[in-house]
Amino acid sequence: MKADGEIEMKTLARFKTGLVVLSFLLMMVWTVAPLWAACPQPRNTQKAPREFYSMVNPLKPTIENILEGKFLFEEKAKPLACKNCHGINGDGKGMMAAGLTPPPREFTCARTIDGVPDGQLFWIIKKGSPGTGMPSFEDHLEDTQVWQLILYVRKLAQTRIALITDIAKQNL
Repeated sequence: MKADGEIEMKTLARFKTGLVVLSFLLMMVWTVAPLWAACPQPRNTQKAPREFYSMVNPLKPTIENILEGKFLFEEKAKPLACKNCHGINGDGKGMMAAGLTPPPREFTCARTIDGVPDGQLFWIIKKGSPGTGMPSFEDHLEDTQVWQLILYVRKLAQTRIALITDIAKQNL
């Protein structure tokens, strides 16, 4: 027969293991839940004309282009920096988002952004999106700047996926 102390230690070890597993699962649900909640976002955005839709980003995803896209997203884009509606992290929760219907795109959702061709994104940024709060940046951004923004926006979803994967690896 085992000593009471040994049984208590095994029970305590099992309890701690269960607590760690439960904490990990709760953390994963908390981290990933926003992606499940509205990912992908339903939309009926008008399709870009053929000459735009088929365009492919001519810029390479260099650190310089991505950082310039980030700077445009967060500060430099005029008349309004993208973060004001799309949020500093691209989660669609910017300070102006609450008043917009439909809500701004959430770029941290890979399924929202991955299937959208470069040309479609270019056209939306240049021309705006009727029926939404997305304004036209045609008179404010050069083509190169729009392409840099697209590189950065695509990185937002990849960054979110990498973050979730890293958290999961650390807790296994």
